[in-house]
Amino acid sequence: MAEYSAPLRDMQFVIKELGGLDAIGMVPEWHEVTSDLVDALLEQAGKFATGVLSPLNWTGDRSGCRLEDDAVITPPGFQDAYRQFQAAGWPALSCDPEFGGQGLPHLVGHRVSEIWNGANMSFCLGPMLTSGAVNAVVRHGTEEQKRLVLPKLVSGEWMGTMNLTEPQAGSDLSAVRARATPVGDGRYRLQGTKIFITYGEHDWTPNIIHLVLARLPDAPEGVKGISLFLVPKFLVNADGSMGARNEVKCVSIEHKLGIHASPTCVMAYGDKEGAVGYLVGGENRGLEHMFTMMNLARLEVGLEGIALAERAYQKALSYARERVQGREIGARSGERVTIIHHPDVRRMLMTMKAQVEAMRALSTLASVALDLSHRHPDRAERMKQQGLLDLLTPVVKGWCTEQGIEVASLGVQVHGGMGFVEETGAAQYLRDARITTIYEGTTGIQAMDLIGRKVAAEKGMTARAVIAEMRAFDKELAGSSGHPALGEIRRALAEAVSALSDATDWVVETYPHNARAAAAGAVPYLKLWGVVAGGWQMARAALTAKTMLDGGAEDFDFYRAKIATARFYAEHILPHAHGFKSAVVNGSASVLALDEAQF
Repeated sequence: MAEYSAPLRDMQFVIKELGGLDAIGMVPEWHEVTSDLVDALLEQAGKFATGVLSPLNWTGDRSGCRLEDDAVITPPGFQDAYRQFQAAGWPALSCDPEFGGQGLPHLVGHRVSEIWNGANMSFCLGPMLTSGAVNAVVRHGTEEQKRLVLPKLVSGEWMGTMNLTEPQAGSDLSAVRARATPVGDGRYRLQGTKIFITYGEHDWTPNIIHLVLARLPDAPEGVKGISLFLVPKFLVNADGSMGARNEVKCVSIEHKLGIHASPTCVMAYGDKEGAVGYLVGGENRGLEHMFTMMNLARLEVGLEGIALAERAYQKALSYARERVQGREIGARSGERVTIIHHPDVRRMLMTMKAQVEAMRALSTLASVALDLSHRHPDRAERMKQQGLLDLLTPVVKGWCTEQGIEVASLGVQVHGGMGFVEETGAAQYLRDARITTIYEGTTGIQAMDLIGRKVAAEKGMTARAVIAEMRAFDKELAGSSGHPALGEIRRALAEAVSALSDATDWVVETYPHNARAAAAGAVPYLKLWGVVAGGWQMARAALTAKTMLDGGAEDFDFYRAKIATARFYAEHILPHAHGFKSAVVNGSASVLALDEAQF
Protein backbone atom coordinates (compact mmCIF):
# COMPACT_ATOMS: atom_id res chain seq x y z
CA MET A 1 0.00 0.00 0.00
CA ALA A 2 1.44 3.38 -1.06
CA GLU A 3 2.44 5.64 1.83
CA TYR A 4 1.46 9.27 2.19
CA SER A 5 3.84 11.79 0.67
CA ALA A 6 3.61 15.34 2.00
CA PRO A 7 2.74 17.78 -0.83
CA LEU A 8 5.77 19.91 -0.03
CA ARG A 9 5.88 21.88 -3.29
CA ASP A 10 2.31 23.13 -2.97
CA MET A 11 2.82 23.90 0.71
CA GLN A 12 5.92 25.93 -0.15
CA PHE A 13 3.88 27.73 -2.79
CA VAL A 14 1.03 28.79 -0.50
CA ILE A 15 3.38 29.77 2.32
CA LYS A 16 5.99 31.64 0.32
CA GLU A 17 4.64 32.62 -3.09
CA LEU A 18 1.08 33.65 -2.20
CA GLY A 19 2.49 36.19 0.27
CA GLY A 20 2.00 34.53 3.65
CA LEU A 21 5.66 34.51 4.62
CA ASP A 22 6.09 38.15 3.60
CA ALA A 23 3.08 39.11 5.73
CA ILE A 24 4.25 37.47 8.93
CA GLY A 25 7.77 38.78 8.29
CA MET A 26 6.41 42.15 9.46
CA VAL A 27 6.27 40.75 13.00
CA PRO A 28 9.63 41.33 14.74
CA GLU A 29 9.80 38.00 16.56
CA TRP A 30 9.33 36.15 13.27
CA HIS A 31 12.07 37.85 11.29
CA GLU A 32 14.11 34.65 11.53
CA VAL A 33 11.35 32.53 10.00
CA THR A 34 13.08 32.39 6.62
CA SER A 35 12.31 30.52 3.44
CA ASP A 36 15.11 28.06 4.19
CA LEU A 37 13.75 27.40 7.68
CA VAL A 38 10.27 26.72 6.27
CA ASP A 39 11.69 24.31 3.70
CA ALA A 40 13.72 22.45 6.31
CA LEU A 41 10.78 22.10 8.71
CA LEU A 42 8.40 20.86 6.04
CA GLU A 43 10.98 18.41 4.72
CA GLN A 44 11.64 16.92 8.16
CA ALA A 45 7.92 16.73 8.93
CA GLY A 46 7.36 14.99 5.61
CA LYS A 47 10.04 12.42 6.35
CA PHE A 48 8.58 11.66 9.79
CA ALA A 49 5.08 11.43 8.34
CA THR A 50 6.07 9.03 5.57
CA GLY A 51 8.52 6.95 7.58
CA VAL A 52 6.79 6.71 10.98
CA LEU A 53 3.14 7.82 10.99
CA SER A 54 1.83 6.74 7.61
CA PRO A 55 2.77 3.04 7.96
CA LEU A 56 0.69 2.93 11.17
CA ASN A 57 -2.43 4.43 9.58
CA TRP A 58 -3.85 1.28 8.03
CA THR A 59 -2.64 -1.10 10.75
CA GLY A 60 -4.07 1.19 13.44
CA ASP A 61 -7.40 1.20 11.64
CA ARG A 62 -7.37 -2.60 11.62
CA SER A 63 -6.30 -3.01 15.26
CA GLY A 64 -8.18 -0.21 16.97
CA CYS A 65 -7.92 0.53 20.70
CA ARG A 66 -9.01 -1.62 23.61
CA LEU A 67 -9.95 -0.98 27.24
CA GLU A 68 -8.50 -3.20 29.96
CA ASP A 69 -8.95 -2.47 33.70
CA ASP A 70 -9.80 1.21 33.08
CA ALA A 71 -6.68 1.58 30.89
CA VAL A 72 -6.74 2.21 27.14
CA ILE A 73 -4.20 0.37 25.01
CA THR A 74 -3.54 2.05 21.68
CA PRO A 75 -2.59 0.04 18.55
CA PRO A 76 0.89 -1.47 18.19
CA GLY A 77 3.50 1.09 17.23
CA PHE A 78 1.56 4.18 18.28
CA GLN A 79 3.17 4.59 21.68
CA ASP A 80 6.67 4.35 20.19
CA ALA A 81 5.72 6.76 17.39
CA TYR A 82 4.59 9.30 19.99
CA ARG A 83 7.89 8.94 21.87
CA GLN A 84 9.72 9.76 18.65
CA PHE A 85 7.30 12.62 17.96
CA GLN A 86 7.93 14.11 21.39
CA ALA A 87 11.69 13.58 21.29
CA ALA A 88 11.88 15.48 18.01
CA GLY A 89 10.18 18.50 19.62
CA TRP A 90 7.15 18.53 17.34
CA PRO A 91 4.54 19.22 20.10
CA ALA A 92 6.22 22.55 20.90
CA LEU A 93 6.32 23.93 17.36
CA SER A 94 3.89 26.87 17.70
CA CYS A 95 3.81 27.12 21.50
CA ASP A 96 4.99 30.10 23.54
CA PRO A 97 8.79 30.06 24.17
CA GLU A 98 8.09 31.16 27.76
CA PHE A 99 6.92 27.61 28.46
CA GLY A 100 9.40 25.76 26.28
CA GLY A 101 7.78 26.22 22.88
CA GLN A 102 9.48 27.13 19.62
CA GLY A 103 7.17 30.07 18.94
CA LEU A 104 6.76 29.49 15.21
CA PRO A 105 3.80 31.09 13.42
CA HIS A 106 0.66 29.12 12.67
CA LEU A 107 1.37 29.78 9.00
CA VAL A 108 4.03 27.07 9.35
CA GLY A 109 2.50 25.06 12.19
CA HIS A 110 -0.79 24.52 10.37
CA ARG A 111 0.91 23.10 7.29
CA VAL A 112 2.90 20.74 9.51
CA SER A 113 -0.40 19.77 11.17
CA GLU A 114 -1.84 19.03 7.75
CA ILE A 115 1.10 16.70 7.14
CA TRP A 116 0.45 14.81 10.39
CA ASN A 117 -3.25 14.47 9.57
CA GLY A 118 -2.57 13.32 6.06
CA ALA A 119 -0.24 10.64 7.34
CA ASN A 120 -2.34 9.50 10.29
CA MET A 121 -5.33 11.48 11.51
CA SER A 122 -5.99 9.15 14.44
CA PHE A 123 -2.51 9.85 15.79
CA CYS A 124 -2.71 13.61 15.22
CA LEU A 125 -5.88 14.09 17.26
CA GLY A 126 -4.03 13.68 20.58
CA PRO A 127 -1.36 16.35 20.02
CA MET A 128 -3.99 18.66 18.47
CA LEU A 129 -6.15 18.61 21.60
CA THR A 130 -3.08 19.07 23.79
CA SER A 131 -2.27 22.21 21.82
CA GLY A 132 -5.78 23.48 22.50
CA ALA A 133 -5.41 22.81 26.22
CA VAL A 134 -2.12 24.72 26.20
CA ASN A 135 -3.78 27.75 24.61
CA ALA A 136 -6.64 27.71 27.11
CA VAL A 137 -4.31 27.60 30.13
CA VAL A 138 -2.01 30.26 28.64
CA ARG A 139 -4.98 32.60 28.11
CA HIS A 140 -7.02 31.92 31.24
CA GLY A 141 -4.99 29.92 33.78
CA THR A 142 -3.43 31.24 36.96
CA GLU A 143 0.32 31.73 37.18
CA GLU A 144 0.51 28.65 39.40
CA GLN A 145 -1.45 26.56 36.90
CA LYS A 146 0.82 27.72 34.11
CA ARG A 147 3.93 26.89 36.13
CA LEU A 148 2.74 23.42 37.05
CA VAL A 149 1.31 22.09 33.80
CA LEU A 150 2.39 24.13 30.79
CA PRO A 151 6.04 23.01 30.53
CA LYS A 152 4.93 19.35 30.59
CA LEU A 153 2.11 19.92 28.09
CA VAL A 154 4.25 22.00 25.73
CA SER A 155 7.04 19.42 25.70
CA GLY A 156 4.55 16.62 25.13
CA GLU A 157 5.58 14.84 28.33
CA TRP A 158 1.89 15.10 29.31
CA MET A 159 -1.16 15.47 27.08
CA GLY A 160 -4.41 17.38 27.40
CA THR A 161 -8.09 16.92 26.54
CA MET A 162 -11.28 18.93 26.12
CA ASN A 163 -14.36 17.67 28.05
CA LEU A 164 -17.61 19.29 26.94
CA THR A 165 -20.17 16.73 25.86
CA GLU A 166 -22.50 14.76 28.13
CA PRO A 167 -25.18 12.18 27.24
CA GLN A 168 -27.91 14.84 27.36
CA ALA A 169 -25.71 17.79 26.30
CA GLY A 170 -24.27 17.56 22.81
CA SER A 171 -24.33 20.79 20.84
CA ASP A 172 -26.62 22.29 23.51
CA LEU A 173 -24.08 22.92 26.25
CA SER A 174 -26.67 24.76 28.32
CA ALA A 175 -27.76 21.25 29.39
CA VAL A 176 -24.41 20.40 31.05
CA ARG A 177 -25.02 18.74 34.45
CA ALA A 178 -21.51 17.91 35.71
CA ARG A 179 -21.10 19.46 39.16
CA ALA A 180 -18.16 21.15 40.85
CA THR A 181 -18.27 21.70 44.61
CA PRO A 182 -15.68 23.98 46.30
CA VAL A 183 -13.79 22.27 49.15
CA GLY A 184 -11.29 24.98 50.08
CA ASP A 185 -7.66 25.76 49.18
CA GLY A 186 -8.77 26.63 45.66
CA ARG A 187 -9.87 23.06 45.00
CA TYR A 188 -13.17 21.67 43.75
CA ARG A 189 -14.68 18.19 43.66
CA LEU A 190 -16.16 17.28 40.28
CA GLN A 191 -18.82 14.66 39.65
CA GLY A 192 -20.43 13.72 36.37
CA THR A 193 -20.04 11.88 33.09
CA LYS A 194 -18.50 13.14 29.87
CA ILE A 195 -18.77 11.38 26.52
CA PHE A 196 -16.92 11.53 23.19
CA ILE A 197 -13.66 12.51 24.89
CA THR A 198 -10.86 12.03 22.39
CA TYR A 199 -7.74 10.58 24.04
CA GLY A 200 -9.46 10.83 27.41
CA GLU A 201 -7.35 7.82 28.40
CA HIS A 202 -4.33 6.32 26.62
CA ASP A 203 -0.89 4.79 27.13
CA TRP A 204 1.27 7.50 25.60
CA THR A 205 1.98 9.77 28.58
CA PRO A 206 1.97 9.20 32.34
CA ASN A 207 -0.39 12.09 33.03
CA ILE A 208 -3.35 13.66 31.22
CA ILE A 209 -4.66 17.15 31.93
CA HIS A 210 -8.42 17.33 31.38
CA LEU A 211 -10.18 20.66 30.86
CA VAL A 212 -13.76 20.08 32.00
CA LEU A 213 -16.98 22.09 31.86
CA ALA A 214 -19.07 21.86 35.03
CA ARG A 215 -21.50 23.86 37.18
CA LEU A 216 -20.87 25.42 40.55
CA PRO A 217 -23.59 24.93 43.23
CA ASP A 218 -25.02 28.44 42.87
CA ALA A 219 -24.53 28.74 39.10
CA PRO A 220 -27.37 30.20 37.02
CA GLU A 221 -29.12 28.01 34.48
CA GLY A 222 -28.00 27.82 30.87
CA VAL A 223 -24.64 28.53 29.32
CA LYS A 224 -24.05 31.47 31.67
CA GLY A 225 -23.69 29.03 34.55
CA ILE A 226 -20.83 26.90 33.20
CA SER A 227 -17.28 27.06 34.57
CA LEU A 228 -14.03 25.53 33.33
CA PHE A 229 -11.87 23.28 35.50
CA LEU A 230 -8.44 21.73 35.20
CA VAL A 231 -8.63 18.10 36.31
CA PRO A 232 -5.41 16.04 36.12
CA LYS A 233 -5.43 12.24 35.86
CA PHE A 234 -2.75 12.30 38.54
CA LEU A 235 -2.66 15.21 40.95
CA VAL A 236 0.27 17.56 40.48
CA ASN A 237 2.53 18.29 43.45
CA ALA A 238 3.91 21.73 44.24
CA ASP A 239 7.21 20.86 42.57
CA GLY A 240 5.45 19.77 39.36
CA SER A 241 5.82 16.05 39.96
CA MET A 242 2.89 13.62 39.83
CA GLY A 243 1.03 12.80 43.01
CA ALA A 244 -1.90 10.51 43.82
CA ARG A 245 -4.30 9.15 41.21
CA ASN A 246 -7.31 11.42 40.82
CA GLU A 247 -10.89 10.16 40.83
CA VAL A 248 -11.36 10.22 37.05
CA LYS A 249 -11.36 7.20 34.77
CA CYS A 250 -12.43 5.91 31.39
CA VAL A 251 -15.36 3.52 31.71
CA SER A 252 -15.76 2.65 28.02
CA ILE A 253 -14.54 3.49 24.54
CA GLU A 254 -16.73 4.01 21.50
CA HIS A 255 -16.89 1.69 18.48
CA LYS A 256 -16.84 4.11 15.56
CA LEU A 257 -17.20 4.37 11.80
CA GLY A 258 -13.62 5.58 11.45
CA ILE A 259 -10.53 6.91 13.29
CA HIS A 260 -10.34 3.53 15.01
CA ALA A 261 -6.83 4.11 16.33
CA SER A 262 -8.00 7.18 18.29
CA PRO A 263 -9.67 6.31 21.62
CA THR A 264 -13.01 8.10 22.08
CA CYS A 265 -13.79 7.72 25.75
CA VAL A 266 -16.67 7.89 28.21
CA MET A 267 -15.16 9.53 31.28
CA ALA A 268 -16.49 9.20 34.83
CA TYR A 269 -15.64 11.96 37.31
CA GLY A 270 -16.05 11.29 40.98
CA ASP A 271 -17.54 7.87 41.73
CA LYS A 272 -16.90 8.56 45.43
CA GLU A 273 -15.80 11.91 46.83
CA GLY A 274 -15.30 13.57 43.47
CA ALA A 275 -12.37 14.30 41.22
CA VAL A 276 -10.11 17.12 42.38
CA GLY A 277 -10.20 20.08 39.98
CA TYR A 278 -9.03 23.68 39.82
CA LEU A 279 -11.01 26.61 38.43
CA VAL A 280 -9.59 28.04 35.20
CA GLY A 281 -10.49 31.70 34.71
CA GLY A 282 -13.60 33.26 36.18
CA GLU A 283 -16.63 31.56 37.68
CA ASN A 284 -19.44 30.95 35.19
CA ARG A 285 -17.20 31.94 32.27
CA GLY A 286 -16.27 28.43 31.26
CA LEU A 287 -17.88 28.41 27.84
CA GLU A 288 -16.16 31.68 26.95
CA HIS A 289 -12.81 30.24 28.04
CA MET A 290 -13.40 26.91 26.33
CA PHE A 291 -13.88 28.72 23.05
CA THR A 292 -10.19 29.61 23.23
CA MET A 293 -9.61 25.92 22.59
CA MET A 294 -12.60 25.42 20.33
CA ASN A 295 -11.92 28.18 17.80
CA LEU A 296 -8.36 27.00 17.26
CA ALA A 297 -9.60 23.43 17.10
CA ARG A 298 -12.09 24.41 14.40
CA LEU A 299 -9.24 25.57 12.17
CA GLU A 300 -7.39 22.34 12.94
CA VAL A 301 -10.44 20.25 12.03
CA GLY A 302 -10.60 22.13 8.74
CA LEU A 303 -7.02 21.00 8.19
CA GLU A 304 -8.13 17.43 8.81
CA GLY A 305 -10.57 17.75 5.93
CA ILE A 306 -7.82 19.07 3.65
CA ALA A 307 -5.34 16.41 4.74
CA LEU A 308 -7.69 13.49 4.18
CA ALA A 309 -8.69 14.92 0.81
CA GLU A 310 -5.01 15.13 -0.14
CA ARG A 311 -4.38 11.55 0.92
CA ALA A 312 -7.47 10.32 -0.93
CA TYR A 313 -6.27 12.18 -4.03
CA GLN A 314 -2.80 10.65 -3.81
CA LYS A 315 -4.26 7.16 -3.47
CA ALA A 316 -6.70 7.65 -6.36
CA LEU A 317 -3.98 9.12 -8.59
CA SER A 318 -1.65 6.21 -7.89
CA TYR A 319 -4.39 3.70 -8.67
CA ALA A 320 -5.41 5.54 -11.86
CA ARG A 321 -1.83 5.42 -13.12
CA GLU A 322 -1.58 1.67 -12.52
CA ARG A 323 -5.03 0.20 -13.20
CA VAL A 324 -5.34 -1.01 -16.80
CA GLN A 325 -8.93 -1.04 -18.04
CA GLY A 326 -10.32 -0.55 -21.53
CA ARG A 327 -8.99 1.26 -24.59
CA GLU A 328 -8.78 4.98 -25.21
CA ILE A 329 -12.14 6.60 -25.99
CA GLY A 330 -12.72 6.31 -29.75
CA ALA A 331 -10.08 3.60 -30.28
CA ARG A 332 -11.41 0.32 -31.64
CA SER A 333 -8.14 -1.53 -31.39
CA GLY A 334 -4.77 -1.32 -29.76
CA GLU A 335 -3.53 -1.93 -26.24
CA ARG A 336 -5.64 -1.34 -23.19
CA VAL A 337 -4.67 1.71 -21.18
CA THR A 338 -4.51 2.80 -17.58
CA ILE A 339 -7.68 4.49 -16.42
CA ILE A 340 -6.04 7.91 -16.11
CA HIS A 341 -6.43 8.07 -19.89
CA HIS A 342 -10.23 8.07 -19.60
CA PRO A 343 -11.80 11.58 -19.57
CA ASP A 344 -14.22 10.96 -16.70
CA VAL A 345 -11.46 9.62 -14.46
CA ARG A 346 -9.43 12.73 -15.31
CA ARG A 347 -12.47 14.86 -14.44
CA MET A 348 -12.68 13.21 -11.01
CA LEU A 349 -8.94 13.57 -10.40
CA MET A 350 -9.01 17.22 -11.45
CA THR A 351 -11.98 17.84 -9.15
CA MET A 352 -10.02 16.32 -6.28
CA LYS A 353 -6.82 18.20 -7.09
CA ALA A 354 -8.49 21.57 -7.62
CA GLN A 355 -10.49 21.42 -4.39
CA VAL A 356 -7.50 20.32 -2.33
CA GLU A 357 -5.41 23.22 -3.63
CA ALA A 358 -8.22 25.73 -3.09
CA MET A 359 -8.80 24.52 0.46
CA ARG A 360 -5.09 24.62 1.28
CA ALA A 361 -4.74 28.17 -0.02
CA LEU A 362 -7.83 29.40 1.83
CA SER A 363 -6.78 27.81 5.12
CA THR A 364 -3.36 29.42 4.72
CA LEU A 365 -5.05 32.81 4.43
CA ALA A 366 -6.80 32.04 7.74
CA SER A 367 -3.48 30.99 9.33
CA VAL A 368 -1.91 34.31 8.39
CA ALA A 369 -4.92 36.17 9.81
CA LEU A 370 -4.55 34.22 13.07
CA ASP A 371 -0.87 35.11 13.34
CA LEU A 372 -1.31 38.78 12.51
CA SER A 373 -4.37 39.19 14.75
CA HIS A 374 -2.12 38.34 17.71
CA ARG A 375 1.28 39.73 16.76
CA HIS A 376 1.07 42.51 14.17
CA PRO A 377 2.64 45.66 15.64
CA ASP A 378 -0.23 47.91 14.46
CA ARG A 379 -3.42 47.67 16.54
CA ALA A 380 -5.72 48.60 13.66
CA GLU A 381 -4.22 45.85 11.52
CA ARG A 382 -4.62 43.36 14.38
CA MET A 383 -8.31 44.21 14.59
CA LYS A 384 -8.73 43.92 10.82
CA GLN A 385 -7.06 40.51 10.80
CA GLN A 386 -9.17 39.37 13.75
CA GLY A 387 -12.30 40.23 11.79
CA LEU A 388 -11.03 38.26 8.80
CA LEU A 389 -10.14 35.31 11.04
CA ASP A 390 -13.57 35.34 12.67
CA LEU A 391 -15.23 35.29 9.25
CA LEU A 392 -13.01 32.57 7.80
CA THR A 393 -12.98 30.18 10.78
CA PRO A 394 -16.48 28.69 10.22
CA VAL A 395 -15.82 28.62 6.47
CA VAL A 396 -12.52 26.75 6.80
CA LYS A 397 -14.01 24.37 9.33
CA GLY A 398 -17.32 23.79 7.55
CA TRP A 399 -16.45 23.98 3.86
CA CYS A 400 -13.10 22.18 4.02
CA THR A 401 -14.56 19.26 5.94
CA GLU A 402 -17.58 18.96 3.67
CA GLN A 403 -15.28 18.98 0.64
CA GLY A 404 -12.92 16.56 2.37
CA ILE A 405 -15.74 14.01 2.49
CA GLU A 406 -16.64 14.69 -1.14
CA VAL A 407 -13.04 14.26 -2.29
CA ALA A 408 -12.60 11.07 -0.26
CA SER A 409 -15.82 9.73 -1.78
CA LEU A 410 -14.53 10.53 -5.27
CA GLY A 411 -11.40 8.62 -4.35
CA VAL A 412 -13.49 5.51 -3.77
CA GLN A 413 -15.24 6.13 -7.10
CA VAL A 414 -11.95 6.34 -9.00
CA HIS A 415 -11.09 2.89 -7.62
CA GLY A 416 -14.43 1.51 -8.79
CA GLY A 417 -15.40 -1.72 -7.05
CA MET A 418 -11.94 -2.00 -5.52
CA GLY A 419 -12.58 1.23 -3.64
CA PHE A 420 -15.35 -0.50 -1.72
CA VAL A 421 -12.90 -3.17 -0.58
CA GLU A 422 -11.17 -2.24 2.67
CA GLU A 423 -7.82 -3.75 1.72
CA THR A 424 -7.20 -1.07 -0.92
CA GLY A 425 -7.30 1.64 1.78
CA ALA A 426 -9.49 4.13 -0.10
CA ALA A 427 -12.53 3.46 2.08
CA GLN A 428 -10.66 4.31 5.28
CA TYR A 429 -10.14 7.91 4.19
CA LEU A 430 -13.87 8.31 3.61
CA ARG A 431 -14.71 6.71 6.96
CA ASP A 432 -12.15 8.83 8.80
CA ALA A 433 -13.27 12.04 7.07
CA ARG A 434 -16.91 11.57 8.06
CA ILE A 435 -16.37 12.76 11.64
CA THR A 436 -14.81 16.06 10.60
CA THR A 437 -18.12 17.76 9.73
CA ILE A 438 -19.33 16.88 13.24
CA TYR A 439 -16.24 17.68 15.34
CA GLU A 440 -16.23 21.04 17.15
CA GLY A 441 -19.73 21.94 15.97
CA THR A 442 -21.52 20.55 12.94
CA THR A 443 -21.60 22.27 9.56
CA GLY A 444 -25.02 23.65 10.48
CA ILE A 445 -23.63 25.17 13.66
CA GLN A 446 -20.71 26.72 11.75
CA ALA A 447 -23.16 28.12 9.22
CA MET A 448 -25.37 29.65 11.92
CA ASP A 449 -22.28 31.21 13.49
CA LEU A 450 -21.34 32.63 10.09
CA ILE A 451 -24.68 34.23 9.24
CA GLY A 452 -25.43 35.38 12.78
CA ARG A 453 -22.30 36.40 14.67
CA LYS A 454 -19.98 36.97 11.72
CA VAL A 455 -22.22 38.63 9.11
CA ALA A 456 -25.58 39.89 10.40
CA ALA A 457 -24.32 41.07 13.80
CA GLU A 458 -21.91 43.54 12.17
CA LYS A 459 -24.23 44.31 9.22
CA GLY A 460 -21.89 42.58 6.81
CA MET A 461 -18.95 44.91 7.43
CA THR A 462 -16.15 42.33 7.28
CA ALA A 463 -17.87 40.19 4.67
CA ARG A 464 -18.30 43.19 2.37
CA ALA A 465 -14.70 44.27 2.96
CA VAL A 466 -13.45 40.85 1.86
CA ILE A 467 -15.76 40.92 -1.16
CA ALA A 468 -14.30 44.34 -2.00
CA GLU A 469 -10.81 42.79 -1.90
CA MET A 470 -11.96 40.09 -4.30
CA ARG A 471 -13.28 42.75 -6.68
CA ALA A 472 -10.11 44.81 -6.37
CA PHE A 473 -8.13 41.73 -7.39
CA ASP A 474 -10.07 41.76 -10.66
CA LYS A 475 -7.93 44.71 -11.75
CA GLU A 476 -4.80 42.60 -11.30
CA LEU A 477 -6.33 39.83 -13.38
CA ALA A 478 -7.32 42.36 -16.05
CA GLY A 479 -3.66 43.01 -16.74
CA SER A 480 -3.24 39.36 -17.73
CA SER A 481 -6.42 39.06 -19.75
CA GLY A 482 -4.38 38.16 -22.85
CA HIS A 483 -3.73 34.74 -21.33
CA PRO A 484 -6.73 32.54 -22.26
CA ALA A 485 -6.82 30.71 -18.93
CA LEU A 486 -6.56 33.91 -16.90
CA GLY A 487 -9.35 35.49 -18.93
CA GLU A 488 -11.69 32.58 -18.21
CA ILE A 489 -10.74 32.57 -14.53
CA ARG A 490 -11.41 36.30 -14.31
CA ARG A 491 -14.86 36.01 -15.89
CA ALA A 492 -15.95 33.09 -13.69
CA LEU A 493 -14.62 34.69 -10.51
CA ALA A 494 -16.39 38.00 -11.19
CA GLU A 495 -19.72 36.23 -11.65
CA ALA A 496 -19.22 34.15 -8.50
CA VAL A 497 -18.26 37.21 -6.43
CA SER A 498 -21.44 38.93 -7.57
CA ALA A 499 -23.44 35.91 -6.40
CA LEU A 500 -21.71 36.03 -3.01
CA SER A 501 -22.34 39.77 -2.73
CA ASP A 502 -26.04 39.38 -3.52
CA ALA A 503 -26.45 36.56 -1.00
CA THR A 504 -24.61 38.56 1.66
CA ASP A 505 -26.90 41.54 1.13
CA TRP A 506 -29.91 39.24 1.49
CA VAL A 507 -28.59 37.74 4.76
CA VAL A 508 -27.87 41.18 6.22
CA GLU A 509 -31.33 42.43 5.32
CA THR A 510 -33.27 39.28 6.26
CA TYR A 511 -31.64 38.03 9.46
CA PRO A 512 -32.79 40.84 11.82
CA HIS A 513 -36.51 40.36 11.09
CA ASN A 514 -36.62 36.72 9.92
CA ALA A 515 -33.73 34.75 11.38
CA ARG A 516 -35.55 31.48 10.65
CA ALA A 517 -35.58 32.16 6.90
CA ALA A 518 -31.91 33.13 6.96
CA ALA A 519 -31.07 29.98 8.92
CA ALA A 520 -32.75 27.84 6.27
CA GLY A 521 -30.08 28.94 3.80
CA ALA A 522 -27.16 29.09 6.24
CA VAL A 523 -25.29 25.99 5.00
CA PRO A 524 -25.61 26.95 1.31
CA TYR A 525 -24.34 30.40 2.30
CA LEU A 526 -21.31 28.87 4.06
CA LYS A 527 -20.60 26.69 1.03
CA LEU A 528 -20.99 29.74 -1.20
CA TRP A 529 -18.29 31.47 0.82
CA GLY A 530 -16.01 28.46 0.55
CA VAL A 531 -16.45 28.05 -3.20
CA VAL A 532 -15.93 31.75 -3.97
CA ALA A 533 -13.12 32.41 -1.49
CA GLY A 534 -11.43 29.24 -2.70
CA GLY A 535 -11.80 30.48 -6.28
CA TRP A 536 -10.31 33.83 -5.28
CA GLN A 537 -7.24 32.08 -3.90
CA MET A 538 -6.98 29.84 -6.96
CA ALA A 539 -7.09 32.95 -9.17
CA ARG A 540 -4.31 34.51 -7.09
CA ALA A 541 -2.33 31.29 -7.49
CA ALA A 542 -2.81 31.31 -11.26
CA LEU A 543 -1.68 34.92 -11.56
CA THR A 544 1.36 34.20 -9.38
CA ALA A 545 2.20 31.17 -11.52
CA LYS A 546 1.94 33.22 -14.73
CA THR A 547 4.22 35.88 -13.25
CA MET A 548 6.78 33.23 -12.33
CA LEU A 549 6.65 31.71 -15.82
CA ASP A 550 7.01 35.14 -17.42
CA GLY A 551 10.07 35.67 -15.25
CA GLY A 552 11.71 32.49 -16.49
CA ALA A 553 11.04 30.25 -13.49
CA GLU A 554 12.55 26.77 -13.86
CA ASP A 555 9.67 24.88 -12.23
CA PHE A 556 7.80 25.02 -15.54
CA ASP A 557 5.54 21.98 -15.06
CA PHE A 558 4.41 23.03 -11.58
CA TYR A 559 3.36 26.52 -12.64
CA ARG A 560 1.63 25.37 -15.81
CA ALA A 561 -0.29 22.79 -13.77
CA LYS A 562 -1.21 25.51 -11.26
CA ILE A 563 -2.77 27.64 -14.01
CA ALA A 564 -4.58 24.66 -15.57
CA THR A 565 -5.96 23.57 -12.20
CA ALA A 566 -7.19 27.09 -11.44
CA ARG A 567 -8.95 27.16 -14.80
CA PHE A 568 -10.61 23.82 -14.06
CA TYR A 569 -11.80 25.25 -10.72
CA ALA A 570 -13.20 28.29 -12.52
CA GLU A 571 -15.03 26.23 -15.12
CA HIS A 572 -16.25 23.31 -13.01
CA ILE A 573 -16.52 24.47 -9.38
CA LEU A 574 -17.10 28.23 -9.34
CA PRO A 575 -20.39 27.85 -11.28
CA HIS A 576 -21.82 26.16 -8.17
CA ALA A 577 -21.88 29.63 -6.61
CA HIS A 578 -25.02 30.51 -8.55
CA GLY A 579 -26.88 27.48 -7.23
CA PHE A 580 -25.86 28.23 -3.67
CA LYS A 581 -26.95 31.86 -4.05
CA SER A 582 -30.36 30.75 -5.32
CA ALA A 583 -30.76 28.35 -2.38
CA VAL A 584 -29.93 31.15 0.08
CA VAL A 585 -32.11 33.85 -1.45
CA ASN A 586 -35.03 31.82 -2.79
CA GLY A 587 -35.04 28.53 -0.92
CA SER A 588 -36.17 29.23 2.63
CA ALA A 589 -39.90 28.79 2.00
CA SER A 590 -39.53 25.22 0.73
CA VAL A 591 -37.21 24.30 3.61
CA LEU A 592 -39.88 25.40 6.10
CA ALA A 593 -42.96 24.34 4.10
CA LEU A 594 -43.88 21.09 5.90
CA ASP A 595 -45.14 20.80 9.43
CA GLU A 596 -43.68 18.09 11.66
CA ALA A 597 -46.31 15.49 10.83
CA GLN A 598 -45.71 15.76 7.08
CA PHE A 599 -42.13 14.50 7.19
